[in-house]
Amino acid sequence: MNHQECLKYLEKIQNLGIKFGLDNVQEILSAFHDPHLKYPSVLVAGSNGKGSVCAMLARILALHGLQVGLFSSPHLVDVEERIRIGENFIPRSTFCRLLTELREKIDRLVAEKKLLNPPTYFEHICCLAFLYFGEEQVDLALLEVGMGGRFDATNVVNPLVSVITTISAEHQKFLGENLSQIASEKAGIIKPGIPVVCGVEDKEAYQTIKRKAEELEAPFFGLYDRKGSLSKQKTENGYVFRFRMDGETYTYEPYLQGEHQGRNAAIAIAASQVLSQGWKQLNKDKIVQGIQTARWEGRLEVISLHPLIILDGAHNEEGAMALQKYIKDFIAPPFILVFAAMRDKKVDKIADQLFPLAEKVILTWFSYFRAATPEELWEKALRYKDRILCEPDVGRAYRMAQDLAGPTGTVLIAGSLFLVGEIKKLQRQAVKHMP
Repeated sequence: MNHQECLKYLEKIQNLGIKFGLDNVQEILSAFHDPHLKYPSVLVAGSNGKGSVCAMLARILALHGLQVGLFSSPHLVDVEERIRIGENFIPRSTFCRLLTELREKIDRLVAEKKLLNPPTYFEHICCLAFLYFGEEQVDLALLEVGMGGRFDATNVVNPLVSVITTISAEHQKFLGENLSQIASEKAGIIKPGIPVVCGVEDKEAYQTIKRKAEELEAPFFGLYDRKGSLSKQKTENGYVFRFRMDGETYTYEPYLQGEHQGRNAAIAIAASQVLSQGWKQLNKDKIVQGIQTARWEGRLEVISLHPLIILDGAHNEEGAMALQKYIKDFIAPPFILVFAAMRDKKVDKIADQLFPLAEKVILTWFSYFRAATPEELWEKALRYKDRILCEPDVGRAYRMAQDLAGPTGTVLIAGSLFLVGEIKKLQRQAVKHMP
């Protein structure tokens, strides 16, 4: 398949939606002689912060001269973003070749009735990542878990360390109605005897994860087991953090903005210490350097100064609370908010965090089968109707926000990484057409 054919194929299977279970992935990988078992890996699950933690770990390990594969989701602009080694995305030609091989193998397995259901979009891309990392003989693969954990396509590896970042109310139709049930699903990545790093603060969710680790005799490292293990000091432009673990103190200022990134950094540091103890010795200075230089697009990312335009996924209540904290600390209100979200999100809860701070809220839409229309978003945020405008075309919504903000104002794009991706596409097109 050429690239256009690959995209059409992926678009077609996108409609298969979400399916839980590991049978498909295991069957496909077995047909390729289990490439995922040919290199060590780290699994990172959680409601928020997975991508940022992976980005920090990837940078830390790269500074040690290691070739590190990173599988993440979703992508912002191009699907190849989900699979990278170091700072380089998988080449388009390699992506197409491997997807073609996957499709042929999957068709054969379906015909032989070894696959009862066609693999989902996520399963395809996950298997493709495993194949690519195997071909390139990476030193280690960092795997960002998708929605849950227990039945996630990534959960076919036996990792060096399992990481769980945070737990919040999300995807409750699939993961459970309360935080304990959601935590139980995400704790499904814990393996017997494999160390666990846990950054979860909610007591009930934390205890659920810790009990699972104890059942499986997995060494457990809770970030907040000791009072005062993580502290911060606010500066003019951000925060300085101090994190203590196993007698070591790390002082750092993450490149990634927001108080929540200090917590994500502590998780990455803890995972680095576990890797250092059980895999390869990692240098403390390089760990701090990795934290302070790691970048990750779409997380409080500034793409313009006049007006100030900031992109942030903030796709659930926990993410919106972190964004609200950053706004109150570092952004002078009022600002113009461009907002879009998935239909299954708690839009009312996110709106309560962000909408009161905005002068105007422009509700828009992105092309995805789970995306809510502006009208659906409006119905869930009626109490803020006096400041809401609806513009389903994301390009017009973006231009409207800039006009309302003026050259000295602020535009905030939030609600979904898919929306962030649409804005980045518009930005890329604008640069392409500059004289």
